[in-house]
Amino acid sequence: MFKTVVRPSKGILVTYPSKQISVSINRTVSDVYEFAANPENMNLWAQGLSRAKLVKSGDSWEAESPMGNVKIRFAPRNNFGVLDHDVTLPSGAVNHNPLRVVRNGEGSEVVFTLYRLPKVSEADFEKDQSAVLKDLKALKSILEK
Repeated sequence: MFKTVVRPSKGILVTYPSKQISVSINRTVSDVYEFAANPENMNLWAQGLSRAKLVKSGDSWEAESPMGNVKIRFAPRNNFGVLDHDVTLPSGAVNHNPLRVVRNGEGSEVVFTLYRLPKVSEADFEKDQSAVLKDLKALKSILEK
């Protein structure tokens, strides 16, 4: 499902600048994971991905997003809090989105790793960071009600 990009001519692994964006949530890891791992809940908190409900399509999900119609493949359910997902954009490009729920005291920390991909300006990268933080704060708000 997830691939490492290798430059064949030099055999050098390609990496991108990244930023970890996180929020603390006063709910157990299990509570946070169960809610966030359900694709049918994504539109309630991940507005940067989709404002409409995701629709199951084979082994992936589809959504109308701010980027156009996208396909989303989620990591299999697991006991480690891994919520990674690959988003296939209308162009066919695939963005890998690492997302984790980890224990923070008696509550949880939700951590999203955002990559600055080629051709993304610093200003757009900062906008993406703000959008991710907004989504994580929405998740926090829903779960702490």
